[in-house]
This record gives sequence, structure tokens and C-alpha cells, in this order.
Amino acid sequence: MGRYAIYGAGSLGTVLGAYITKNGGQIDLINRNRAHVEALNAKGAKIIGTVEMTVPVKAITPDEMEGKYDVIILLTKQLHNKEVVTSLKEYLQEDGVVVTLQNGIPEPGIAEIIGEHRTLGCAVEWGAALVEPGIVRLTSAPDSLSFHMGGMKGISEDKFEEVKNLLELMCPVHKEENLLGARWSKLLINSTFSGLGTVLGGVFGDVSEDKSAQKVAIRCMKECIDVGHATGVTFAPVQGKNIVSLFYYKNAFKRAIGCLLLPIAMKKHREIEPSMLQDLKKGKPCEVDAINGVICEWGRKYNVPTPINDRIVEVIKKIQAGDLTAKKENIKLFDELL
Repeated sequence: MGRYAIYGAGSLGTVLGAYITKNGGQIDLINRNRAHVEALNAKGAKIIGTVEMTVPVKAITPDEMEGKYDVIILLTKQLHNKEVVTSLKEYLQEDGVVVTLQNGIPEPGIAEIIGEHRTLGCAVEWGAALVEPGIVRLTSAPDSLSFHMGGMKGISEDKFEEVKNLLELMCPVHKEENLLGARWSKLLINSTFSGLGTVLGGVFGDVSEDKSAQKVAIRCMKECIDVGHATGVTFAPVQGKNIVSLFYYKNAFKRAIGCLLLPIAMKKHREIEPSMLQDLKKGKPCEVDAINGVICEWGRKYNVPTPINDRIVEVIKKIQAGDLTAKKENIKLFDELL
């Protein structure tokens, strides 16, 4: 059996580590938050919400790392990828890989540091929130948990299968031949529901089920699809659904249908609290530049207008600076763009 670690084991990493350990795997949960690490070691990982379980796990802080790992699952914020991935190089086996479960499109930057042949990307199709040290709420229905994983050039079939087997100790892993397409599909979900959810100070359901928010959300999706298509990407299905055919529109009728589909599509994930909002509540800088900001950046590069995403970035940065509060009334800040 290989040696495995989750680096940045906060909400998602704790849930993943608990499932892997519960189902017979061994994995180190690494986190800078000493209180969280101590709680995990003393009382186990307590998962509440859509499931209830407490699992004994092994947790350490980064300064306690030693030896080399075959697989390091990366779940830190992208803001620090350059320094984090550079520091992880010395803890990777010669044929070891980093599997990024981060938001946005992090693989190219990671591959620059450790090589394409050591970089795997994985889109996470579920959500979780840290309640207090050692306790995490799973916010997606148990039957809707899945990963979409793909490797960059040079990843061996054996290494891919090793990582797949590890992650499948939690839930199904779909092999993604179209890694960038999967990344853009996840970016579409995150920019819309995490971006607008953060603006509104709510959960995904507050975006998908509110009539005013739906009108902004469907336009946010269209911008992401237009920008993705301009870069040459083919969007990958999300849990078997073709999100482009469901939500892309060229007329008001199709746009209205898309709005009606939003609450149905997000039903099993309605309780997810955006990770950006979780960060803002803790007084931490959030990664809006790695989510909505990516769409704006590529939009500028390909001359595709992104007014909704530009406004989301602007509003979230004002919330982060303390100039605005995250609240439902913020949806009115988009009125002039509709």
C-alpha cells in the first residue's frame, strides 16, 4: 500500500479523510490549524449533516511532515499554490503525484512546478463546511457524491488507477479524458452558485430558488459558457447532465426555461455554503480571483464581455474589504446589467 496525504485538510479534506479511513485506507490529514488537528487526533473526525459518523484519523501539522508520499491530495486555497507546491516537492516520491481538488483551473500552474507527469486534477461534486475544530457538516446528499478526475500528459495508467482506488473509498470517480472541460464545468457551477451565494450571504439554494437571483445566475452561466467556448473548451457533463444544453440560451424563452431548471438541478446540493463565504466569515481572504476572476481574465483575453462576473468580483472584494455586507439585497446591484 502506498503512502498518502491530504494537504489542507479543512472541510472537504476532513470528510474525504474520514471516508477513506472508515473504508480501510490509511491517509495523513495535514492542516495548519493546530486546534483542528488536535481535535481530530483526540476525538476523531466527526461528520454531521447528510450523514452522521465519527472516524478515528491521523492528523498532523505541516511542520510534522516527514518522509515521502506516493500521493498528496491538495486542498489548500490557490492563492498560495506556488509556495505550497514548491514545498511539497521534497515530500513526493520519485513517481509521486499531486492531485489537486482545488477550484478554478489550477493544473497548469502546478505542472510548471512538479511536471505534467506528476499532476492530476479532480473536480469535487459535493460540498462541506467546517463547524468547529474536528467537526464538519457534509452538505450534499450521500447519493450525489462523486469526483471527475483526469491526468495531464505523462500520467501512467497505474498511478491513475492507484489514485482512483484511493478516492473511491469515498465515492464514485469518473475518469475524465477531457480534464479542462471538467474544470470549466465545475468553474461554471462555482462562479454561479458560490459567487452569487457569497454575494447574497447564503447557500446554493438561495441562488437557485430565488426569482431575482435566478435571472442573474443564468446570465452568469452564459458568460462562463461563452468564454469557455472562446478558449476552445468542450464542457464536460456534470453528474451525467449536459449543462450547456440545459442552461445555455440565445433567446428569452430558453433563458426562462433555464431559470426554471435551476432549483431542480441544484436540489441535492442546495445546502452547500460557498467556501468563499466561509472564508469571509472567518476574516480570511477568499479565492474569488481563482473562480469568477478566471472567467473575467479569459474573457478579456478573448474579447468576450463578462459584466455579471465582473460585478460579482467587485461586490465580493467590497465585502472582503468591509465596504459591503453579504446580504440578499445585494442582488439589486445587478439590476442595471439585466
